[in-house]
Amino acid sequence: MLELLLCSLLTILPDYLYRRYGQGKRFGREITLYSVFFELRWGITACVMLTVALITVIFYFHPSTTSATLFYRTVPIVPEASGRVAEVFVGLSGDVKEGTPIFRLDSSAHEAAAEAARRKIAEVEASFVVARSDIAAAEGRIQEATSAYQQDLDELETKQELFRRNAATVAARDIEKLQTSLEGRKGAIAAATAAKEAAEARISSLLPAQKASAEAALAQAEVDLSKTIVRAGISGRVEQFALRVGDVVNPFMRPAGVLIPEGAGRKALTAGFGQIEAQVMKVGMLAEVTCISKPWTVIPMVVTGVQDFIAAGQFRGGEQLVDAQQVVRPGTILVFLEPLYEGGLEGVTPGSSCIANAYTSNHDLIAAKETGTFYGLVLHAVDAVGIVHAMLLRMQAAILPIRTLVFSGH
Repeated sequence: MLELLLCSLLTILPDYLYRRYGQGKRFGREITLYSVFFELRWGITACVMLTVALITVIFYFHPSTTSATLFYRTVPIVPEASGRVAEVFVGLSGDVKEGTPIFRLDSSAHEAAAEAARRKIAEVEASFVVARSDIAAAEGRIQEATSAYQQDLDELETKQELFRRNAATVAARDIEKLQTSLEGRKGAIAAATAAKEAAEARISSLLPAQKASAEAALAQAEVDLSKTIVRAGISGRVEQFALRVGDVVNPFMRPAGVLIPEGAGRKALTAGFGQIEAQVMKVGMLAEVTCISKPWTVIPMVVTGVQDFIAAGQFRGGEQLVDAQQVVRPGTILVFLEPLYEGGLEGVTPGSSCIANAYTSNHDLIAAKETGTFYGLVLHAVDAVGIVHAMLLRMQAAILPIRTLVFSGH
């Protein structure tokens, strides 16, 4: 409407003034409702053409969009393992700091595993005492077997000496018995020595390995036990946290809730502009936005990023071919806007819907020496018509609360 009024001031109004005062025609006599188009045909035609051209220039070089949202990231609250909730430490909503406990799962199984690992460690430590006693007992048996062996050896040597001097004094059978007994004593010494070496091997190798395994099992059980308490990974705010004691949570199917990080949705606004503005949108362009959650306010912004890819064209490799007709709605150019001044988005609720305008500036191109006079005038005109879009945004900001509260029925 503003473009039409502006163009009519340059076309229809001069044409009417010429017909009225130049040709002496009067509205209501020579110029009637039936002859308006014929009498003012040149002005009306020029007005329509100029309006279309002006709207095209304004919307192309100074793009606008209603698809602007203050997106914010959320962090799902999920345990590392599934389980039943035993205790909840936060309410329906509230601020949490990094490391603050949020809820606790039933830990009876993990506590039992930790206690079993502790008992296993105690059992291994008791086995050390038993193994040392076995070594002492083996040393005693070695000493006993050695003494018996030495006694049989001395007796054998004595009887052999007597037999050599006088065979009649010692029976040959006694000497054979002593020789057999001596071999048995050697076996007893070897068995006692082997028992001592086995006990020493248990102390030096087997029992330390069993203790290390039990300690590793205890450490694993304690880690699993610590995972039953779910803590906040970052500082933020928990919202709509309806988890209660007795609920079952699963990290793959049923998260416990969401955590909104501190400062989320306070730094940048994301807007989707039409694909036709892809060659116009540049980093550094000035922009303005007005948001529903902060009515009657126009916030100056600056373009800090333009995504080079359109989300509507993405696909995943699979077993089916891609058909271009599947893209029903054309995608938009994703643009990131940040406040021109610090605290510009203060008071705007994260997630709020906004209306955004971006403005093309040709100041550097106009100031360049190689830019001609006519081309410079055209660029001046392009920059100047941006004020029309700025006026439109302010009118939208003025009527947005009225349209939302009155005409939408909310």
